[in-house]
Amino acid sequence: MQPLAERLRPKTLDEYIGQKHLVGPGGILRKMIDVGRISSFILWGPPGVGKTTLAQIIANKLETPFYTLSAVSSGVKDVREVIERAKSNRFFSQANPILFIDEIHRFSKSQQDSLLGAVENGTITLIGATTENPSFEVIRPLLSRCQLYVLKSLEKEDLLDLLHRAISTDTVLKERQIELQETDSMLRYSGGDARKLLNILELVVSAESADPVIITNEVVTERLQQNPLAYDKDGEMHYDIISAFIKSIRGSDPDGAIYWLARMVEGGEDPAFIARRLLISAAEDIGLANPNALLLANACFDAVMKIGWPEGRIPLAETTIYLATSPKSNSAYQAIGDALQMVQETGNLPVPLHLRNAPTKLMKELGYGNNYKYSHNYTNNFVEQQFLPDELKDCHIWKPQNNAAEQKHAERMKTLWGNRYEDNE
Repeated sequence: MQPLAERLRPKTLDEYIGQKHLVGPGGILRKMIDVGRISSFILWGPPGVGKTTLAQIIANKLETPFYTLSAVSSGVKDVREVIERAKSNRFFSQANPILFIDEIHRFSKSQQDSLLGAVENGTITLIGATTENPSFEVIRPLLSRCQLYVLKSLEKEDLLDLLHRAISTDTVLKERQIELQETDSMLRYSGGDARKLLNILELVVSAESADPVIITNEVVTERLQQNPLAYDKDGEMHYDIISAFIKSIRGSDPDGAIYWLARMVEGGEDPAFIARRLLISAAEDIGLANPNALLLANACFDAVMKIGWPEGRIPLAETTIYLATSPKSNSAYQAIGDALQMVQETGNLPVPLHLRNAPTKLMKELGYGNNYKYSHNYTNNFVEQQFLPDELKDCHIWKPQNNAAEQKHAERMKTLWGNRYEDNE
C-alpha cells in the first residue's frame, strides 16, 4: 500500500495546500496556468511544501508530456535522451513538454549545461526543485533563463487543514475513529513539512490496534521516541540538526557543535550546505568580535569545494571548533536589521547635498558636493561632519558590544566623535 503522503497527493490546484502567494487568486503561477502557458522556473523551498506536487499539477492541467529526472541518479546522457523524446512528442497545439528535475542543486555544471539549449529554444519547459539557494547551486546561464519562485514552510492553519483532510478523506484513515485532541507536538515535529506531518500521523495511527485513536501531545512524543527515524525518510532531521549545530556554535559549545557536525557528515549531508552555514554563522554570530572567523570560514568553503569527501570533514571540523570557541557578537547583524527597518519606515530620504557627487557643471551649480570635507586633509584623517540624511542625523545604529575587538573600535569612535558614541555602550 502507498504511504499516506502519496495517497493524499493533490491532483488539482483546488486541492493544493499552501503557497497562496503563488497559486492563490491572483498568484503569478495561477495566472500562467490559467492561460495555459508557463515559462521555465525553479521552485526553491524546504522539504515537504509541495514542489513536486505543484509540477505534476501543472503538467496535468496543461495536458502536456511530463518527464521527471532525479539529479541524484541521472547523468548528462539521461538528460539528452529526455530532450530527444520531448522533441518527438512536441505538438504545435500543445504547451511545451515539461521536464521536472528534483534536487536540481545536485546537478553538476556539465549536466546543467546540457539543459541550456533545450530551455532556450523551447524544446522543453524546465521546472526545477531545490532545497538549496539556487544562487549558489545553479549555473548563472541556466538561472537567467528561469524564473525563481520561493515556496514557504506550511503555516499552522495549512497543516491543521491537511490533518483533518487526511482523517476525513483518506481511504484507510476514514475507516478508523481518530480524534485529534492535541496537535502541538505533531506540528512541532513536522517543522512545516507536510510529508513529515503525514508520516507522523500514519505512524501514530498504525501503532494503535483498537479504536478510538486519541491523539495527544504525549502520545505523539512517545511514539516518535520509540521510532525516531520513522517520520524522517532520509534518516536525519535535516533542519533540526543544522539548527542544533548553529545554536551550539552560537552558545560557545565546541563539543555540541562537533557532535552535530558528525551527525551531518554521517548522515550524508551536502558538505557545501554545511560550509555555507559556517559562513553565515561567522558573520552573524561571531562578527566583529573576531573578524578572522569569516576569513577562516571562507577558506573552509574553498577547501571543501577543492578536496571534497572524506577529507573535507577536517577543515569543517577545524572551522566549527574555531567558531564555537570564538568570542561572539551580533552587533553587525543587529545594525543592518535596524538600518533596514529604518529605511522601510522613512523611505527614500534625500542624500545631503555635500555628500553628492558633482560630475557636471549643472550639478555643481545646484550645490552638489558643496562644503564636503575630505577626511584625509585633516588630523588623524578625520573631520566631524554629517553623513546621515537630515531627518536621521541624530540616530545611532551600530551599537558596539562588550568584547575586546569591538571595545577597541568603540574607544576610537568616542575619541573621534565624542558624545555621539557615549550612549552606545
